[in-house]
Amino acid sequence: MTTQRRAYVGSEVGQLRRVLLHRPDRELARLTPSNKDVLLFDDLPWVEEAQKEHDDFARALRELDVEVLYLQDVLTETLEHPAARQFLFDHLLDDEVFGPQAIDAMLQVLSTLGSAELASVLIGGITKEEMLGRMPYEPASLVLNSMAPTDFMLAPLPNHLFTRDTTCWVYGGISINSMRMTARVRESLHYEAIYHWHPELSGGDHSLTRWSDGLGTGLATMEGGDVHVLGRGGVLVGMSERTTPQAVERLAQQLFAAHAATSVVAVAMPKERAMMHLDTVMSMVDEETFTKYAGLGMLPSYTLRPGDEPGRLQVQAHPPEEMHRAIARSIGLDDIRTLTADQDLAAAEREQWDDGCNVLTVRPGVVIAYERNITSNNYLRDNGVEVVTIKGSELGRGRGGPRCMSCPIEREGI
Repeated sequence: MTTQRRAYVGSEVGQLRRVLLHRPDRELARLTPSNKDVLLFDDLPWVEEAQKEHDDFARALRELDVEVLYLQDVLTETLEHPAARQFLFDHLLDDEVFGPQAIDAMLQVLSTLGSAELASVLIGGITKEEMLGRMPYEPASLVLNSMAPTDFMLAPLPNHLFTRDTTCWVYGGISINSMRMTARVRESLHYEAIYHWHPELSGGDHSLTRWSDGLGTGLATMEGGDVHVLGRGGVLVGMSERTTPQAVERLAQQLFAAHAATSVVAVAMPKERAMMHLDTVMSMVDEETFTKYAGLGMLPSYTLRPGDEPGRLQVQAHPPEEMHRAIARSIGLDDIRTLTADQDLAAAEREQWDDGCNVLTVRPGVVIAYERNITSNNYLRDNGVEVVTIKGSELGRGRGGPRCMSCPIEREGI
């Protein structure tokens, strides 16, 4: 790890300095035809090829002067702190999940693991058979007795690949998000531990500004793929199948109370998997330009600003035709430019499914994209955007592109 530096994300397109990735590992090998749907994957990735593709992605970032941190390393370093371990054990070993009889034996197993092995188990999962093989005794547990040997006691977390979603830096604060889908809820616990106890990323004194934490249980769910830091005090959030209006309102209230932002624009998106996050249909590529999926159209939007009294909000509704101008006004522009390749809707839908709009901007006008989206990439190039391509045949099977797979920790504003 580097020496202590300030974590801050001032925009979507300013120079990216540091980013958090997760190199896929055995959690992907745990995917099967029978569990892939509940674990939110559309197909079974070829693990070794996915790792090669991810290594190429990390290499491309380094060649563009971006420092790459890895989640598994960061979690391992966090687990060196006894309080971080205790926090995770307290929240994982719930007798409402495992029954009261199995908890002590499970704790004995997990507490003896070294930090690297524990991090691997937390991300890669552990079956009943694997857990029993490590237990000093077999507890008289109805829960354990009724499980098949190959059932997971801790399910694998293959969606950790998409580091963008579980946390997102918005200006000078971190949002540890409450995840909408059950398969991703445990991811937030790992980040709670990291941002409380990691020797660098916790700030060293637990004084990080937090816009939200990941332990909520209400309707205020949010995922980072819906959150765009526009710069100049603006934030754009998609209200998708994963991000609710309640979460947007909470984020805006926190940002305004800290004077970290001046406006939040919320876009009402279709609630469907093909458009699960805003960045699957729009990504910012320079100070005034976005990719945009041809089938998205114009959507109702809402501008939130600070109210007349502390803690109060002003909410202005915009009809669909005002969507672009509402986004533009939040960053002091008259309008935004959108780039949509000229192709029939079926071809556009295919490239959108393959994350054609989901690009990671490294600096203004320079993006990383999946190489397979030839039409979209060539259109970006024709419009002055430099496109660095990576393979994504295996990485994309979980429905996520380069932006999804990257969580900026340090990025300049505009």
